[in-house]
Amino acid sequence: MTDHNQLLLTLLVKLALMAMLATMLARYRRFRHILIFERRGWLDRLVFTLSLGIPLMAGVTIRVLSKGYPGADLTLEGAFLAGLIAGPYTGALVGAMVALPASFAVPHELIALPFAVGCGFAGGGIREACPKEAIWRFSPFVFLDLHKHVWQMLRTLETKWQLVLLLAPIALEAVRQLLGSRFHRLFFLSSEHASPWMVVLIALATVVTVATPIKIWNSARIEHRLQEQEKLILEAKIEALKSQINPHFLFNTLASISSLIRTQPDTARMLIIKLSGLLRRLLRSHEHFVTLREELESIDEYLDIEVVRFGPKLVVRKDIEPNTLEIVVPSMILQPLVENSIKHGLARKLGVGTIVIRSRRENGRAVIEVEDDGMGFILDRLEQPMASGIGLANVRERLRVIYGATYQLKMTSEPGHGTSARIEVPELTQPEQITA
Repeated sequence: MTDHNQLLLTLLVKLALMAMLATMLARYRRFRHILIFERRGWLDRLVFTLSLGIPLMAGVTIRVLSKGYPGADLTLEGAFLAGLIAGPYTGALVGAMVALPASFAVPHELIALPFAVGCGFAGGGIREACPKEAIWRFSPFVFLDLHKHVWQMLRTLETKWQLVLLLAPIALEAVRQLLGSRFHRLFFLSSEHASPWMVVLIALATVVTVATPIKIWNSARIEHRLQEQEKLILEAKIEALKSQINPHFLFNTLASISSLIRTQPDTARMLIIKLSGLLRRLLRSHEHFVTLREELESIDEYLDIEVVRFGPKLVVRKDIEPNTLEIVVPSMILQPLVENSIKHGLARKLGVGTIVIRSRRENGRAVIEVEDDGMGFILDRLEQPMASGIGLANVRERLRVIYGATYQLKMTSEPGHGTSARIEVPELTQPEQITA
């Protein structure tokens, strides 16, 4: 292999190693947290220093001990990058860590330590001077817009930080080439008969090796911000859908109470007391998700109101498997289904009506059913309550927003025999509770 080909291979290895290291670090939550927030405490800076410094120091150690593998040495790029992202002192500390193996090498690379520390301070100095977002916009594709940056700088006579970020590693590489060739106490990449274009290529490779991890980490930052925005939007949408249920239920219950005030004042008074207790519970609850146990307790309070209203005409049975009680479900998800059974099924029925609430686990999914033996619906009108009723439409929309395509809400009915509503959602327990 010729010197030129070997040099090109080394430059590609340097770029690949830095990209691989940046990608691996971006996968760790603590490291992503450090990238996202510009104000970092001493512990965050220490984590950043060790996360970046130890792999880079290992690369220099491999290069020193093996007397080869020059592509593993990322002293300049690592120290400058650390200063650029985390500040001058972090950059200097990373530079010192990376240069230590070279300082003890034989022959000793005496210039390695001050040069690496200087690279860290250079990156940190630029960080202190330029806008932080300008650093995150720095990418390996800066060369494509180079003419635009130069033209804007000449036209406005203002500092274009993309040019500064481009020229800084080139200048540091030129210093390394000069010191290494003159004093022979500093490692640098060269070819015995390096042509000018190869020297330029080395400098450009240094820029790309610095810019590539910034591009990777900025993509991770953007992805995190999008996820946070999606969570906020989801939380707002769930809150809006949840707020539809409470007034809907309240108006229906008040209508029932108003019909009893003259004929059954004691019953109306009892309903008001139970309604006030239920409303206090709802006002105290700000959780979007609760355990099935808590949801059933809320349903019990609602059914107490309906049992008082209907008397012996309403019978409620439960078939709840004990191992489902800690499953997490959206709050206020069952009340519209129970209300639908009473309003559309049992209220029109002569004689006793029964509501059965079931829950079980099936193949890693939670299945909850609300069944009544009321009047039922005609098959071609079965979807009408789902489309027109606020409560049931709300349930379907909330399930869609929260679970996407992984939920099922199925209604079956037989005229004169009753209706069944079946909810099937992924099985989650309390430690896995969903956050909106």
